[in-house]
Amino acid sequence: MMRPMKDLALHALDAARAAGATYADARLARYRRRDIRTQDKRVNSLTDSEDIGLGVRVVADGSWGFAGSADLTNEGVEACAREAVAVARASALTRPGGKITLAPEKAQVSSFVSPREIDPFKIPVERKADLLLRVAERMLSVAKIRKTYGAMSFRGVHKVLASTEGTLAESDVITSQVGYGATAVGKNDAKSRNYEPPPQTRGYEIVREEDLLANAQRVAEQAVEHLQAKPCPVGKRDLILDPLHLALTIHESVGHATELDRVLGMEESLAGRSFATPEKIGNFRYGSPVVNLVADNTLEGGLATGGFDDDGVAGQRWDIVEEGILRGYSTSREVAPVIGQDRSTGGNRADHWSSIPIVRIPNLSLMPGRRRLTLQELIADTKEGIYIEGMGSFSIDQMRLNFQFGGDAFWEIKDGRITGMLKDVTYQSITPRFWASCDAVCDERAWVPNGVLNCGKGDPMQISQMTHGAAPARFRQVDVGGASETMKSYRAGGI
Repeated sequence: MMRPMKDLALHALDAARAAGATYADARLARYRRRDIRTQDKRVNSLTDSEDIGLGVRVVADGSWGFAGSADLTNEGVEACAREAVAVARASALTRPGGKITLAPEKAQVSSFVSPREIDPFKIPVERKADLLLRVAERMLSVAKIRKTYGAMSFRGVHKVLASTEGTLAESDVITSQVGYGATAVGKNDAKSRNYEPPPQTRGYEIVREEDLLANAQRVAEQAVEHLQAKPCPVGKRDLILDPLHLALTIHESVGHATELDRVLGMEESLAGRSFATPEKIGNFRYGSPVVNLVADNTLEGGLATGGFDDDGVAGQRWDIVEEGILRGYSTSREVAPVIGQDRSTGGNRADHWSSIPIVRIPNLSLMPGRRRLTLQELIADTKEGIYIEGMGSFSIDQMRLNFQFGGDAFWEIKDGRITGMLKDVTYQSITPRFWASCDAVCDERAWVPNGVLNCGKGDPMQISQMTHGAAPARFRQVDVGGASETMKSYRAGGI
């Protein structure tokens, strides 16, 4: 019988000290996953998995070492700790005179449980499959719909973190997601439409069956309308972006750009560095005065909300961009002191017990506008523009500056009215120029906590999740379709 997780973590610390570590933390984590996917009128795949293991991170001879193991016997735990110390000592040989410095942090003795009303792991798979198949049946009843998909995903992580500084913290987090989509097929084209309610760290209660069924007909009909829509215009247009679309825009152009390890050049292998360098803090205009982007790892239901990070730093709330000015980063205890910060923001997270923690994007949201404003009023105030819903394609350069985004559905606005659907819409801009063009954000009544579940970073890659809430927002005179004059001017002379 396996010893309690806390006992195993403390045993790993003892073994790391005995092997010569000057600092150590041990992370025991159990992962559960239950996924169901449908395609048309059949269940396409089922996933039911569970694993548990130990990750030991140490400082020895001034360098990091890490090792992971699924062998949770006393002998296996001790061997894992010794391997972590051996890795640290080998790493020290490549950086003579170097030394890891961690920002100070009080010992974390706490527990955290994400809110849940209904345990999704207790819901029969037959009930989940039946719901997704009923949704598919409704979508397939619409003429020209040829393909559908549906998906539910539930993840559970039970974690214990202990450190030689006295931290002993425990968390139990459930993440739930549901979504579906339809594809319409014409003579020479195919177009899709998706429905993706916000994923959250809550239970099965986020799966609102009546809501999912009620939207199936609309999603299918809009896929057909998308197929028959006018092509994207070319030129400058005002854009109104919905909260789900903004989640990806925020993620790519602000979230990754303000991870401090990326800013410092410590993380380049997967998606590059960042233009938002430390000398810009407090004086660089990232956006217009209506742009307020706030990190909040205490957000209830937030995908990055877990009570504490893998440095043992409690969740916090802080400004990334305040009234358009760059104010902060996501940091770890290692990188915060590099720019003179006396405390980490708590952004160091690993995606598995076998992974070493790295700096990740927090729950990062565009805050609602301060004046009362509805989406309908914003559309009525727009003479010529495009309303974009949902996530689509994206591309962004290695410094998080030049980008292009697509979407899931596009609506033409003429003289304050939506006149019909468009297809193949893309827009291009440069990050600070784009956010500077934002002149209106709807109020808190329209704010939605969407997010990302598949953020990749690191080498080898780790997958993480975070919430990006927003209300609909307007961006003036953005390049849409074709090659961008903004891009050409940037290549010629910079921002």
